[in-house]
Amino acid sequence: MHTEPQPAQGFPALGLTPQILAQLTRQKITMPTPIQHQAIPIAVSGKDVIGIAQTGTGKTFAFGLPMLQQLAMRPGRALILLPTRELAAQVGEALGPFASTLGIGIVVFVGGEPMHKQRTALRRNPRVLIATPGRLNDHLEQRTISLKEVNILVLDEADRMLDMGFKPQIDRILAHVPRTRQTMLFSATMPREILELATKEMHLPLRIEVAPPGTAAAKVEQELCIVRKEDKQMLLEQMLREHGGSVLVFSRTKHGAKKITRILREHQFSAAEIHANRSLNQRKEALSGFKSGRYRVLVATDIAARGIDVTGIAVVINYDLPDDAADYVHRIGRTGRAGREGLAISFATPDQASDIRSIERLVRIPLKRRHHAASVALSDRPHRPLQPHRQRERDRQQRRAGGTPAHHGRRRSFSRSRGRSRWR
Repeated sequence: MHTEPQPAQGFPALGLTPQILAQLTRQKITMPTPIQHQAIPIAVSGKDVIGIAQTGTGKTFAFGLPMLQQLAMRPGRALILLPTRELAAQVGEALGPFASTLGIGIVVFVGGEPMHKQRTALRRNPRVLIATPGRLNDHLEQRTISLKEVNILVLDEADRMLDMGFKPQIDRILAHVPRTRQTMLFSATMPREILELATKEMHLPLRIEVAPPGTAAAKVEQELCIVRKEDKQMLLEQMLREHGGSVLVFSRTKHGAKKITRILREHQFSAAEIHANRSLNQRKEALSGFKSGRYRVLVATDIAARGIDVTGIAVVINYDLPDDAADYVHRIGRTGRAGREGLAISFATPDQASDIRSIERLVRIPLKRRHHAASVALSDRPHRPLQPHRQRERDRQQRRAGGTPAHHGRRRSFSRSRGRSRWR
C-alpha cells in the first residue's frame, strides 16, 4: 500500500509547504539546524535577512527552501551569488531535488565552463540563477541574461566574496537587479564591509546570529604542532598513518599544494589537489574522487576553504597557517559538520607565535599543543644575523635615535673566500 511520507519533525512549524516537507522527509532530514530554525520563518514572510553562522550549519537550506517556496507561489526569479565554482555547484545539487518537486528550473553558471552551453541553459528560462560574480558579469556584458525579473537576491559567503575582491563585480550586478526585492545575506563573519553593503542594499534587515563570529564547530578538537618548515612533510605523513579516514590538507599556495600532492603520491598515499591552477573538470574530478573515497587525501588552497561540503571528513590539517586568522575557522569547519566530532591539526613554524595568538584570540580558546619527534619550541628559532647592508641601515637608525649599534665593540672582518663581511 502506498503511503505519503510523513512531514519532517521540527520543520512544519517553520511555515514550509507540504511538498518541501515531504522532500525533507525523503532525504531523512528531520530537525532544522539553529540557523534554519530562526531564518526560515523570517525568509518565508519575505523580509530581508542577515544570517551569521559558522560554516557547516545548514545555511543553504536556510535561504534556499523559503526562496523556492516563494517562487512556487508567485512570478519572478531568484539570483544566488557565491564566491567559488565548488560552492555554486553544491548549492545547485542541494536545492535541485526541491526545485524539481516544485517544477522550478535551476541553472548554475560559473567560470571555466563553455559560454555556449550556459547560453543554451538560459534559453530554457530557469527561475533560479546560481552564479559566481565573474561569469554572471560576462553574461551581462554579452546581454545573454537579464536580471529585471529577479525579486529574490541571495549573497552567500558574502564576506568571502569581498575578501576575494568581488566588490566591484557585485556592484555592477546590483545595478541590474530591481531595487524592490527581498535580499538575504549569509556569512560566517560580519566585517565592516558587510555592514556597509547591508545598509546600502537591504531594507530593514533582521539579523540572525547563531554563533559569535570566529566560533569554531563545538565538537572539533583543535591541536597545534610547532615544527620546522623542513619537517612538515614528514610530520604530515606521520599524521596520515596515525589517523584514519578522509583528510583535508590546506596549503597556503598553489605551488605548495601541487608539491605536497606529488610527494604524497610518491609515498603511496591516494591524494588529489584542488586550487586555482586546476581546470574546472580537474577540480570536479578531485572533489568527486574525495567524496567517493577514491582519494583519501585532498590538498587544497583557501579557494576551497568554504567550497567543500563533504560528509565525514575525519581530519583537517593546516599544513600552512592561513594568512587571515578568519580563514582558520572556515578551514577547520570542513570537519565536525552537522554535530559530528572532528579533528583539526595545525602546523606552525617557530617564528609564527603572533599568528598563533591571532587565531587563539579569534576562537577564544588556547590551541592544544601536540608534542612529537619533530617538535620544537617557539623560542627555538635560530638567530639569523642581518646581511651587512641591512645591519648598516639599522646602525644608522639607532645612531639617529641616540642609541648604540648592536655590534658596538666588535671587530669587522672580511672573508675573501666567501666574499662577504661579517661581525666577530
